[in-house]
Amino acid sequence: MPEEAAGSAGGPGADDSGGEDASHDDEVGTVFLVGSGPGDPDLLTVKAARLIEEADVVLHDKLPGPEILGEIPASKREDVGKRAGGEWTPQEYTNRRMVELAREGKRVVRLKGGDPFVFGRGGEEAEHLAEAGVPVEVVPGITSAIAGPAVAGIPVTHRDHASSVSFVTGHEDPTKAESAVDWDALAATGGTIVVLMGVGKLPAYVAELREAGLDPETPVALVERATWPDMRVATGTLETIVDVRDDAGIEPPAITVIGEVAATRERVTGFLRNGEDDGDAAAGPTDSGGDAA
Repeated sequence: MPEEAAGSAGGPGADDSGGEDASHDDEVGTVFLVGSGPGDPDLLTVKAARLIEEADVVLHDKLPGPEILGEIPASKREDVGKRAGGEWTPQEYTNRRMVELAREGKRVVRLKGGDPFVFGRGGEEAEHLAEAGVPVEVVPGITSAIAGPAVAGIPVTHRDHASSVSFVTGHEDPTKAESAVDWDALAATGGTIVVLMGVGKLPAYVAELREAGLDPETPVALVERATWPDMRVATGTLETIVDVRDDAGIEPPAITVIGEVAATRERVTGFLRNGEDDGDAAAGPTDSGGDAA
């Protein structure tokens, strides 16, 4: 599910005016908004891998994963990531840096975890580049909202359990006057709820869902660092999952899966070969032991 560079262009946090306008220079480079998938290098698209190889500069989040980032030469990597509760780069700096590099004629890859348009600010960045007259191309990636649960043996839809799925951010913009997530409506849908970037606020939205009438025995799974070498899975119910999270020490980036589909994992986990099958981060009422893949 989740993103600091200093010095040039006034450094992080500086004013974003930057003198940018909608003029277009024939020598302006292209910015590619590239989704890297959930983190396993084998799940990069062919196009994403080619563009990373051809790029002059790669502006990356922290979510592409250590294996993918480790294959990019340090000389052309710039970390502009954000992480809840930790170090972060203001979005204004990232916007300005993309334009600055493109106007130097650079071929720029803006590398994001998952898909750039699924809670990745890709839409905001595309708009900013267009306003500045910078050519932009969007390269979709496998979204961790689907891939994360999948590699843990959890289908987000299932003919017997869920005919719909809702993707929700667990880390809304703190400047919003009120939440845009209607937890009452989500509780009433009867489908799967997938929460990205929601580890820290797990107690809050679990309480919201229970107050909205969702059965406390509803299965829940937490998938930490999906497809990364140190991936872990912890399972429980709406009633127990906060304690499970605390006991297991689950940390971001992680995906929360809420719904009956989370219980299907126990029926396949012994045969799942998406990684080593050595015992769950924590066993809950819906899991007999599972794996830390």
